[in-house]
Amino acid sequence: MPPNDIVEINVPDDDKRTIVVCGLGMVALYFIERVLKYDVTHKYRIEVFCEEPLGTHPAYNRVGLTQFFSHRSEERMLMQPLSWYSENNVIVHTSDKAKHIDTVAKIVTSESGLSISYDECILATGSYPFVPPIPGWNKTGVFVYRTIEDLNKIIAYAANSKRGAVIGGGLLGLEAAKALKDLNLDVTIIEMAPVLMARQLDPEGGKMLQKEIEKLDIKCILGVPPKEITTDEEGKVNGVRFEDRSIEMDMVIVAAGIRPRDELAKASGITTHARGGVFVDERLQTNDPHVYAIGEVALHAGMIYGLVAPGYDMAEVVAVNLTKTGSDKCFLGGDLSSKLKLLGVHVASFGDYFAKDDVAMPLVYNDPFGSIYKKLLFSKDGKHLLGGIMVGDTEDYTKLHALFKSKKPLPMPPGELILGVKSGQAPGADDLPDEAQICSCNNVTKGQIRESIKDGECRSVGQVKSCTKAGTGCGGCIPLVTEIFNAEMKSLGHVITQHLCPHFDYTRAELFQIIKIKKLKNFEEIIEKVGKKDSTGCEVCKPTVASIIASLWNDPILNHWGILDTNDRYLANIQRGGTYSVVPRVPGGEITPEKLIVLGQVAKSYGLYTKITGGQRVDLFGAEKHDLPQIWEELVNAGFESGHAYGKALRTVKSCVGSTWCRYGIGDSVGFAIQLEDRYKGIRSPHKIKGAVSGCIRECAEAQGKDFGLIATDSGFNVYVCGNGGAQPKHGVILAKNASEEDAIKYLDRFLMYYIHTADHLTRTARWLEKMDGGIEYLRRVVIDDHLGICKELEEDMARLIYTYQCEWAEVVKNPSRRAMFQPFANSTEVIEGIEYITERGQRRPADWPKDFSEELIKEEIKPNPGEKTWVKIAKSDHFPEDAGQVIKYGDVQIAIYNTDKKTRWYATQNMCPHKRAFVLSQGIVGDENGTIKVSCPMHKKNFALETGECLSGDVNLRLMTFDIKVEDDHIWLHLPSTYELDRLLGTSKWKVTKNGKKQKERIMDRSAAKIQMLGTTNSSGCAEVSCGDKKLDW
Repeated sequence: MPPNDIVEINVPDDDKRTIVVCGLGMVALYFIERVLKYDVTHKYRIEVFCEEPLGTHPAYNRVGLTQFFSHRSEERMLMQPLSWYSENNVIVHTSDKAKHIDTVAKIVTSESGLSISYDECILATGSYPFVPPIPGWNKTGVFVYRTIEDLNKIIAYAANSKRGAVIGGGLLGLEAAKALKDLNLDVTIIEMAPVLMARQLDPEGGKMLQKEIEKLDIKCILGVPPKEITTDEEGKVNGVRFEDRSIEMDMVIVAAGIRPRDELAKASGITTHARGGVFVDERLQTNDPHVYAIGEVALHAGMIYGLVAPGYDMAEVVAVNLTKTGSDKCFLGGDLSSKLKLLGVHVASFGDYFAKDDVAMPLVYNDPFGSIYKKLLFSKDGKHLLGGIMVGDTEDYTKLHALFKSKKPLPMPPGELILGVKSGQAPGADDLPDEAQICSCNNVTKGQIRESIKDGECRSVGQVKSCTKAGTGCGGCIPLVTEIFNAEMKSLGHVITQHLCPHFDYTRAELFQIIKIKKLKNFEEIIEKVGKKDSTGCEVCKPTVASIIASLWNDPILNHWGILDTNDRYLANIQRGGTYSVVPRVPGGEITPEKLIVLGQVAKSYGLYTKITGGQRVDLFGAEKHDLPQIWEELVNAGFESGHAYGKALRTVKSCVGSTWCRYGIGDSVGFAIQLEDRYKGIRSPHKIKGAVSGCIRECAEAQGKDFGLIATDSGFNVYVCGNGGAQPKHGVILAKNASEEDAIKYLDRFLMYYIHTADHLTRTARWLEKMDGGIEYLRRVVIDDHLGICKELEEDMARLIYTYQCEWAEVVKNPSRRAMFQPFANSTEVIEGIEYITERGQRRPADWPKDFSEELIKEEIKPNPGEKTWVKIAKSDHFPEDAGQVIKYGDVQIAIYNTDKKTRWYATQNMCPHKRAFVLSQGIVGDENGTIKVSCPMHKKNFALETGECLSGDVNLRLMTFDIKVEDDHIWLHLPSTYELDRLLGTSKWKVTKNGKKQKERIMDRSAAKIQMLGTTNSSGCAEVSCGDKKLDW
């Protein structure tokens, strides 16, 4: 939908121009979305001819076809819900294909006989699967891989099949192979070229990909064209014949490429190529200036683009030129770069990856042991990156692709792009060109971030986030955003500080040492003595201080309730809908049948979704907060301990079966993993820690991809450190070779405590080592050679933490006052479900968040009547935790009540975060920002002012309703309208996410009888009236 901040000027219908779109695939839909966004004067009306019936969902995600085999939900494949078209006045004629375009009269006629006049016509008819003329191609059991209908046919036929062949070893063919593998068939890939993905990979890259695919028991037949698809007496597929042999098969999928669907253009006299495709110029116009072609049907400069990204670029060009006066945007060719994960293997290519030897110099890294192949092509002088191929490791793709697109001289020697740099000299933001995408969630480049700083608009990372939206999505790019901010501010002559937050003028490492030396043991005295006086703290410093206190003194973390992150408060990970996950510790992945039965019984009793984690334990999802103590009581009684999946602490020490069972094992990996996990369990750190122990060089526990890992050798264990998976994977580096168990433990004790002492806030060990001067050589000197003379201190610190360990959940279940913290409401024991649940694959899970969370305008503007509000006694003030939040129930409405300064200042807001409609705000951290008291939503860290309800994270359309509050006779009172009126506005049943979003949306917009609304003003007391200060709610 068009952005809400654009002024809409209504144009009479008879003055509107008509765009007729022929086809409704991904590119067609993208074009429609772009027109709706840019057509601010509403001068266009859009009609679409779509040959698919309504029931098969036009405009679905063909790129994600293979995912359909896992969820089998056609609705989840939608690019937009069906209601979206009518909501945006897009007229779609389904089950009706455009048949002819009269370019003189400017009329499109469909197969049903419907004729529509147009001002501009868009051909977006896409392509059809190419099926080589192999005898037997049309027999029963042969399928193409293109539509949901094709997939449903494949699923049905595969139910009675054991073996499947895929003809085609390109991108689509490998996707089809995965689909058959997911259907539990024996799979063979047949590719006529001598290499897989011949359009993206060279022979060596193809061999590496083939080797990894064959590890999955998928056979590959390359360079041999099939001669016939054979059948039995009933005409059903039973094999594939080659020149020199035959193989038995039950079904065949043909995924051998595409051909443009240009028959409509041909029938209408629009110029096409003899081999397919509609000729277009740089403006995507055909030989008729009012007919355009985009996507896979368009032939531009001799090229048909089979990827969706170039199609989107074409759609953008046409949409801009049609809607923006004077625009002459051109399509200069599509970027064929791609980054994929095929059958579990990461593959990428970019630029001119087949550049000839006369213009390019290749640099190759081929690691058969790590299954990594990289080939980068440089100009002859080594100053420019021309392209590249990557198999097995695509971590650097974004950076390399950006360097290629910039066309600028390289800022480093070519070798560093393959081999990396020396330890302690890791590449950073300075190496990236301005075109590099930093925030993929919101498509923000480095250049946009730099401009916001140079313009003087932003003088803090928070302001950069607000201005550019970088870091406001998943948050994974915040470290890089911070690095860019610091570098740019320094270049402008500003002094850069590495302070933890505005409340402490120290780094985390400095604050750690101060707290240790001064023996400070609670947040109040820490912020009073070394922080900003008379401040409340924030969502950054409070959890950081809580972690430091735990790492130093190891007293029960729940003693520091008000400064804990939500996950630590409730000793569980918060999930969608405000429920929590339960993850008991399973040291080394070893578990008895009796304990497995207990996990199953608990999951069944409480209706929990169960899943095996990557850390070799069982995750139970969907636990209500008030059920957590009872669930854990059952688990503790069965011998389980907290798995600390919720904390920045040791998660797991993964193991293979080692010498206990494996015929190759040379070390007891399970026993050592259990010993290490029991040793380090519960220890808090700057970020999460993961470990592993492998029993031999085959490395089944993936120890080299963990924060610490050990691999058994004939003489002991090789000790690896500072590896990790996740968003920025990093291979571990060796700290010590052939260490005994005793020495390995000693080195790990020192390593972990040195990391805890010196790392920055939320810094994994891999990033910590990258920024360390001297890198691994220096770390060895500190940890093994005792270069700093602190090893004894590190060992003593670790020994104290190990000695004082206590299971946090075991303490809660036997403490009634602790259990009371998990009650659903401060004034009621009633339970209200915060999200609707659906059943999928036999398990219960929360309904999907609506895809479109754009703000809805509240149409009713009836002013609140102050006379209809009364003061309501809620609960005793001692029912609320100090310097934190708690939720109360009022009718069907959830209201969050907060206090600061030891219960001297009180605030009340809606409990629902408007960002994703999760009823969780009372569980967020209360803090201050430039003197404004705020709460940080535990779901996505959106910050809201508690006095005004304003969103402080840059989302101007997100606001909270706030309420007057007072304390009298040790009771909390709220100034509220009747429950009937407030339920109509903020009722949980009205706002909670449901599986039928359209009907819910209609209920939300039905406010005709409400006597209050979201528009209003705040009073002067600092506690807001019943209002949210804006007429918009986040949908």
